[in-house]
Amino acid sequence: MISEWQIILRVLVGAVLGAAVGIERERHDQPAGLRTHMILVIGATLAMVLSVNVGYLYARPGTPSDPARLAAQVISGIGFLGAGAILRYGYTVKGLTTATSLWTMAIVGMTVGAGYYLIGVITTILMLVVLSLLNVIENRFVRTSVARFIQIEADYHKGVVKSIRKTVQKFSDSLASFTIQKNIKNKRLRIQIVARISRDQALEELIELLSDIEGVRNLKVE
Repeated sequence: MISEWQIILRVLVGAVLGAAVGIERERHDQPAGLRTHMILVIGATLAMVLSVNVGYLYARPGTPSDPARLAAQVISGIGFLGAGAILRYGYTVKGLTTATSLWTMAIVGMTVGAGYYLIGVITTILMLVVLSLLNVIENRFVRTSVARFIQIEADYHKGVVKSIRKTVQKFSDSLASFTIQKNIKNKRLRIQIVARISRDQALEELIELLSDIEGVRNLKVE
């Protein structure tokens, strides 16, 4: 049976490990940051400790106890927190990495609650390496372009669509979609574009060139 001092120690270790990952997520302006990760790991640690102790307290001769029964619900129940961290911004989705970090840190909390301090610490360090170092490598070498949603409202005149397409193509690796809507009465165009634009391209320059096209009235870039 785990003593009260051991429970306090394990909860404190879990809180520190949760804070380490939470600070990293907070720095990237994610919806689940420092407090969320700390509270999550504290709760998961306590659930694991309670599960072990309850199994010990209510065990009967000839009746095997299952110390993982309560803790197992944490793994499945953490899904609602992960879903809340996933947000959609236009044509992009944010929060998938944070959702997986929440799920993994819940298991780290249970690991510490079971008394495996070293494994919990090493796992947290590995998480920080993946979140920090690999994020830099991914942005520099793997994910060299990002999808942008561009919406333009313009007065129709001959050549305006061609000018807009040519300008966007100049700054993009590829055009995923190019949709045009035309209001017949007022001769107004609404053009919606999804394009992959290189990270090293100046987005400000693209906006300025699109704004300079004759007839363009409104411009929105996400």
